[in-house]
Amino acid sequence: MIKYVPKMTSVVLEEIPDRVSLAVDISNCRGNCVGCHSPFLKLDIGEELTTGIIDALIADNFGVNCFLFLGEGRDPEALLALARHIRGAHPAMEIALYSGREEVEPAIWDAFDYVKVGPYRPECGPLNERTTNQRLYRVHHEESGMPGTVTSSPRRAKGRFAPHKGNPIPALPVRRLAPGIPVGAEDITFRFWRKGIDPNR
Repeated sequence: MIKYVPKMTSVVLEEIPDRVSLAVDISNCRGNCVGCHSPFLKLDIGEELTTGIIDALIADNFGVNCFLFLGEGRDPEALLALARHIRGAHPAMEIALYSGREEVEPAIWDAFDYVKVGPYRPECGPLNERTTNQRLYRVHHEESGMPGTVTSSPRRAKGRFAPHKGNPIPALPVRRLAPGIPVGAEDITFRFWRKGIDPNR
């Protein structure tokens, strides 16, 4: 069973670049991040997140194009089942997961379009700091034929989300970023960094 906190559900614009995301906060967090902004999410609180509730939330929030799970809970099979439901019932909806773990399993990699990995570390800062240990990956499923483990090791950003001024630059080929990162994974963490920073330096 996956539980969420209904009163915290919101539509957000910054957590996933260029997406209008319906964000649900998942309880029973397995992490132990120092400086966590929502430590109560470690508790067994909230209500069960069912496929019916997901359908109702999407119907009630016209215009969202990404469903964002803020956390994983402690029932991976239930989480994957919810992701599969969204994929089947709402094919135009992208699916994102904010995980606080260092690594996630291939099944997670296959089920989501965006995956954030890495615990919050105060000395490294959040996603919008160049020094962050956390990473957000965009999963290009059409490019991926080799599921693998996503890690939060800092890597240079490559691919089609290069920083720009003015009009977007043409899309670049998706590349394997490093050993252990499957084809189709694109590190887009730098999209959160402040302007003027070159992520390839």
